[in-house]
Amino acid sequence: MHASVEDIPTIITIQENTWEPTYRDILSKEQIDYMFEKIYSSGSLTEQMQDGQHFLILTSDGVPVGFSAVSEEKPGKFKLHKIYVLPATQGTGAGKYLLHETENYVKSVGGTELLLNVNRYNKARSFYEKMGFQVVDEQDIPIGPYWMNDYILEKILN
Repeated sequence: MHASVEDIPTIITIQENTWEPTYRDILSKEQIDYMFEKIYSSGSLTEQMQDGQHFLILTSDGVPVGFSAVSEEKPGKFKLHKIYVLPATQGTGAGKYLLHETENYVKSVGGTELLLNVNRYNKARSFYEKMGFQVVDEQDIPIGPYWMNDYILEKILN
C-alpha cells in the first residue's frame, strides 16, 4: 500500500523493531541511536516524503510488517533508500515480495534502473545479489560524527 504522512507512526514502529537487530553487530549503539533520530524522526520522515521519497507499506493479514522508500534520482534512475521487514517476517518471503512490489512501482512510473546502498558488513548484501542486484561501487558517507561504509548495488529493471 502507498504510504502518506499519516502512516509515519507505522513506519517508525516498524523501524524501531528492525533497526537495532539489523545493525547491532555492525554499528555502535550510539551510532544507531544518532542515525535513527536523524533519519526516522517524524519530522525527518515528513521531509523525506515532501522531497520526493515514495513509501510503500507491506501488510500481512492487515498488519503492517515492512516498508520501503524510493525516489527518482534522475530520469529513469531510482534509488531504494530503505527497505525493512520486521524480524519475525524475515526469511518468509516478505522482503522478496516487498522488493518486487517496489520494483513494480518504480517501473510503473518510468524507472528502468534501481540503485541502493548496503553497509559492507550487512548480510543483506547476499539477499540483494540473489534478487539481481550487482555491486557497482563503494561509498563512505559521513553522517554526523559517524561513517556509513557502503556498497552501491544496481539492478536494471526489465
